[in-house]
Amino acid sequence: MSKKLVFSGVQPTGNLHLGNYLGALKSFVSLQKKMDCLYCVVDLHAITTFQDPKELNLNILETTASFLASGLDAKKSIIFNQSSVSGHAELAWILNCVCRLGWLNRMTQFKDKAGKDKEKASVGLYIYPNLMAADILLYKATHVPVGADQKQHLELSRDIAQKFNNDFKVDNFFPLPEPLIQKNISRIMSLRDGTKKMSKSEDSDYSRINLKDSADEIVKKIKKAKTDTNPITDNIKDYEKRPEAFNLLSIYSDLSEQEIQKTITEFAGKNFSYFKNQLSEKLVETISPIGSNIAKLLNDKKHLEDVLKKGREKANIIAEENLKKIREIVGFV
Repeated sequence: MSKKLVFSGVQPTGNLHLGNYLGALKSFVSLQKKMDCLYCVVDLHAITTFQDPKELNLNILETTASFLASGLDAKKSIIFNQSSVSGHAELAWILNCVCRLGWLNRMTQFKDKAGKDKEKASVGLYIYPNLMAADILLYKATHVPVGADQKQHLELSRDIAQKFNNDFKVDNFFPLPEPLIQKNISRIMSLRDGTKKMSKSEDSDYSRINLKDSADEIVKKIKKAKTDTNPITDNIKDYEKRPEAFNLLSIYSDLSEQEIQKTITEFAGKNFSYFKNQLSEKLVETISPIGSNIAKLLNDKKHLEDVLKKGREKANIIAEENLKKIREIVGFV
């Protein structure tokens, strides 16, 4: 498979939000028009921390609905859930035996997620970068859309691919996946604290715009979003110590697909009450239709299950073809 192939995944851990849309889903939709794409609901990754089984089941379907509601087309892209293709787990074990302990020790996300008491973290949380490598290499994906926080894991995937190729003397068997980094897309921060990333795990629902939020909820959240008392200026350096102001201006810029300099020039001299009204209109215009579509799709779970089933069948064909050769290379009978 020498042609370009994209793989990416999203964890089914509850409400997807504006950060997920601008940072991932929007680019997924764009990429499916240019390349062959596999988009995965990575439920195996989700259980590295305990998930209530009933909630996990619902979240898998909701994430699938969010994919479709955002514009992913199951006829153009392969959409499936990770656990339904056993090759992910099989290749992850093989790659566990290729990856070096020192490589995993350098992974900063484990330290961030495990916190101070890492002895109580699951083994799965520690080795999940190897599962991420397996997700990508199972399909011999050539390109992976990544944010800044996942770039280190993609570099590990490249190291593992290279070591496998070298150890088993199979030059270029696994392609070294290239990162696809979106240009001019800001890191979307919390509406309550401009120094923290927008997250579905943050306690306050006012910290984020959920894809399922109604128009009224969006307007209310933006109205209450933290800013400062200073007016908008057209000097980008003024925002180095104004993270909340910069975050809202960045969101408007991303939604408008324009440079932030154009946004601050457009609103220079205005106060934030005026700007928030414009931002709310832009968000309602973009997010409300997605939320409505998610609600409709969740009322037809059979359709969502059929999308995942057909996606699994397509993904499994590619996975099994590659695994057959991998087993031969490793020496399995």
